[in-house]
Amino acid sequence: MTGLGVIAPNANGVADFELALRKGHSGVRHHEGMADAGLVCQVAGMPDGVDALAEASFSELDLRAMNAGQRYAALAALEAWRAAGLAVPEPDDDRVDWDSGAILGTGIGGMDTIVERVVPLVASRKARRLGSTAVEQVMASGISARVSGLLGLGNQVTTNSSACATGVEALWMGAERIRAGQAERMLCGGAEGGGEYIWAGFDAMRVLCRNRNDEPARASRPMSASAGGFVPGCGAGAIVLESLESAVERGVPILAEVAGGAVNCGGHRGGGSMTAPNPEGVRRCITDALRCAGIDAAEVDVISGHLTATGADPKEVAAWADALGRGPGSLPAITSTKSLVGHTLGAAGAIECVASVLMLRGGFVHASINCEDVHPEIAAHAGSIAHETRALEARVLMKAGFGFGDVNAALAFRRMDDLV
Repeated sequence: MTGLGVIAPNANGVADFELALRKGHSGVRHHEGMADAGLVCQVAGMPDGVDALAEASFSELDLRAMNAGQRYAALAALEAWRAAGLAVPEPDDDRVDWDSGAILGTGIGGMDTIVERVVPLVASRKARRLGSTAVEQVMASGISARVSGLLGLGNQVTTNSSACATGVEALWMGAERIRAGQAERMLCGGAEGGGEYIWAGFDAMRVLCRNRNDEPARASRPMSASAGGFVPGCGAGAIVLESLESAVERGVPILAEVAGGAVNCGGHRGGGSMTAPNPEGVRRCITDALRCAGIDAAEVDVISGHLTATGADPKEVAAWADALGRGPGSLPAITSTKSLVGHTLGAAGAIECVASVLMLRGGFVHASINCEDVHPEIAAHAGSIAHETRALEARVLMKAGFGFGDVNAALAFRRMDDLV
């Protein structure tokens, strides 16, 4: 990993995002649109100031063609690309970078564009007013296609979608392509737009936080006994992956290594369903990622959990303990980035992977806020929870994402000080 980029509810840009992580700063705020729509949950994590960043970064023509999710993705991607020491080509540069590609996922895609533009115009028999950019905003692959055009990428360019496992899965897909010798570098991550139309279905399912509208910063409560459901969010995270040989040849700092990974599905069996994970599937995904990395479970120093502030949290912590063979008192330090930014759906894994790399590089574990009242089924592991930001010179960090459809993805990140 040689470059990071992020647009998050609590900060835009990697430097400010790391500062927000270290301070335990929440990006969850009251959301007027949710209140006006009559949603029970009326708090969300939405990036602030993105329009100004986009206007400073893109042409007027590009701006008209991008919806919110694409703006988030493009801004994060450009930051990661530049941070990796790679040049952003001029718009009239006709060269194609055949060795570089992108896998940028999303969970929902362009639903906001469909509701806000397509449905009203078609319903009023004004479809011709949709213009020539409606399709590229609606299609899920619009985010990766947009970034490919900005950077002239000629290798595989695609969008994956595995619900809330999307961002973690995207990084592993990119790593596998590089390992197979099919690309020198891949720009990987995920993005998600936001708003009441995207989040209303979750509100109807009663899985969103319903009892903290008057105190937004305390609403996202992973691992808490008083957790009332997840707080929705949006944004994007992007990471440049490249072969070791390429990074060394270019002489760029190596932030960390994707040492191994795994993806699987619980098959909607053994307690798994469309909306709940099969614990055995989760356990297997974690152990398979470690096996792929050649890392012993005892070497894991930090867990960046999926941990959403729902009833699945105790089961997830139990699965981590089981998979790592680490009981109470020996479980690695564990934290949830969602406590600070909410659940950004298809972008969650990507934003949290950026946070994971920053923690590895910076020698800290950010606070998992709002769980001072640890869930009784997690209480035995309370000592492992980073209630406050703590210094920790970790060597190995595990990151996982679990999504609707009983799908799982896990990565093992390893610090590489000797090659920096």
